[in-house]
Amino acid sequence: MSGLDSIKNSLIDRILATKNEELLKAICNIFEFTQTDSIISLSSEQLEMLQMSEKDIECGNLVADVE
Repeated sequence: MSGLDSIKNSLIDRILATKNEELLKAICNIFEFTQTDSIISLSSEQLEMLQMSEKDIECGNLVADVE
């Protein structure tokens, strides 16, 4: 088991065992405020660059990154 899995399992066990409602609310708030599912807005210039890149890929205009 990886370190991350161990931490997750430990937290799950402690959450299941607690009877402290305030603690559970605080944990819930932490997760709500730390979610990274935010939408990123791109400028028109960034969108244009992405479209140009896609056209380059479709046309085979690629540069190999070989050392």
